[in-house]
Amino acid sequence: MKRKIAAAAALATVLSVAACSSSSTSGSSSQGTLSTDGKGKTITVWIMQDAQKGWPGVVNAAVKQFQDETGAKVNIEWQNWPNYSTKLDTALLSGNAPDALELGNTQTAKYIAAGSFVDLTSVKDKFDNSSSWLDSLAASGENGDGTKTYAIPYYAGSRVLIYRKDLFAAAGVTTPPTTLDELKADLDKVKAKNASNPNFSALYLPGMDWYTALSFGAGDYGTSGIIAKSSGGKWSGTLTDPNFIKGVQTWADLQKNYSVGGQTVNENNQDALMAKGNIAAIVGNGWEAGTVGGPAATGGNPALANVLGEVPVPGTAAGTPTPAFLGGSDLAVPSHAANPGLGAEFLRIFTNTAQQTALAKFAIPNNKTLVPAYEAAAPANKATGDAALGKTWFIPNSPYWSQASDEVALQNALSAIATGKDATASLTTAQTTILADLNAG
Repeated sequence: MKRKIAAAAALATVLSVAACSSSSTSGSSSQGTLSTDGKGKTITVWIMQDAQKGWPGVVNAAVKQFQDETGAKVNIEWQNWPNYSTKLDTALLSGNAPDALELGNTQTAKYIAAGSFVDLTSVKDKFDNSSSWLDSLAASGENGDGTKTYAIPYYAGSRVLIYRKDLFAAAGVTTPPTTLDELKADLDKVKAKNASNPNFSALYLPGMDWYTALSFGAGDYGTSGIIAKSSGGKWSGTLTDPNFIKGVQTWADLQKNYSVGGQTVNENNQDALMAKGNIAAIVGNGWEAGTVGGPAATGGNPALANVLGEVPVPGTAAGTPTPAFLGGSDLAVPSHAANPGLGAEFLRIFTNTAQQTALAKFAIPNNKTLVPAYEAAAPANKATGDAALGKTWFIPNSPYWSQASDEVALQNALSAIATGKDATASLTTAQTTILADLNAG
């Protein structure tokens, strides 16, 4: 634990020094600018292969518009998520960072704290739809108190209830649930209809899926300060708040009553398990329906492609879904980029209304204004779009949040609860670990 915290602090210090000592005029404390003076120049942009595979036309359109308007060329370097943090750390430390880049919104905080990105606050209003950016996605690109913007929202993803309409209909359920009580009543019918199958899960809920479990906690506690909240530079925990525990217990009861197995595993294999036919519903990202009903060669079951439905995870009242964790990607300009103004201008064009409208055919756009375009692109998008527009939550916006420590602490606590351990005691243990990390600085 101490070695991990020391390493994180050291990285933040080194990155800050690298940013501030750069020969670039756009150090971490400087205000970002937008430049169209690109004649004879080439900028380098790191974009994830998700776009190369899913929406290359959006990238190409942005590149063309940028080149036409600035005279600069664009070198897109496609990246992969595995080991990306290590590659990014190395680039920022060595001074060989690109002029603009994409990163996951859970990665952003440590780089903002380290001074690794240009402060774009002064040009934020030049970005289309910035006043309607999705709440949790926008927050991930801000400093701790939300007064400055260092990263621009790119696109989002949200979790929904993915269910087999054929199995629900066979049990007499022909309309999707809109409240938790309706969900439980529907699951009771589906479970009873398949009682002869001991391996059947009416709703499969892996015990280590902290994204889903904490969403239920947020349903009773609220979405502000989930996991922990900061005041006066000090973090305090919310995992042991009675209302939060009440919500988590709702998740645990669903797990106990409707999920067969899975108490000690995460959600990574739930799509493949559902494809095998013994699961009627899961909570997952909207695109997971495509995986479940996808080719057999990739673990899917094509026979299920046309029987899968998606709705926001029901909440306590109709029209108020259980709050969703809002994941996604951000875009930023490294503080010692060779061409920071051009990098920022590329991001402005890449996220303008035209490009985001085109992106909305494939993913949730970065703003509430264009979510209806995403929902109109395909019937299945309605659920994830509504979830993104509803109340959402995000991890503590701190550079000391650790995937290797804090997420594991949550997984272990929730797995313990799923196996029958006391919720308060289990969450207290996780909270102790998380607060030690968050207050390390």
